[in-house]
Amino acid sequence: MPEDCLFCRIAGGQMGTEFLHEDDRVVAFNDINPQAPTHVLVVPRRHLDRISDLEASDEALAGHLVTVANAVAKKLALSSYRLVLNCGADAGQSVFHIHLHLLGGRPMRWPPG
Repeated sequence: MPEDCLFCRIAGGQMGTEFLHEDDRVVAFNDINPQAPTHVLVVPRRHLDRISDLEASDEALAGHLVTVANAVAKKLALSSYRLVLNCGADAGQSVFHIHLHLLGGRPMRWPPG
């Protein structure tokens, strides 16, 4: 775990963040800079910089991110929502620790960005 990684510190319970979901693989919490009325981040406890760093052996982790996002959306009574994974600075990734965005509570436009 890189000592300067904000999401590693959050997932490790060092920041006092309130979790909407927590298990041995991931945590979910509200984004501090929400881009929608509901903006939750689902973050693996294990540090990986980018989604492109996932390998075949990480398939279960990738699926778990989505499964947890779906469960949180259900818990928050979202009937429609968007899931976003950014990979790299040009795609909008600002924290280099894999995280899945769950956005909802307003109509989403296409194309995004």
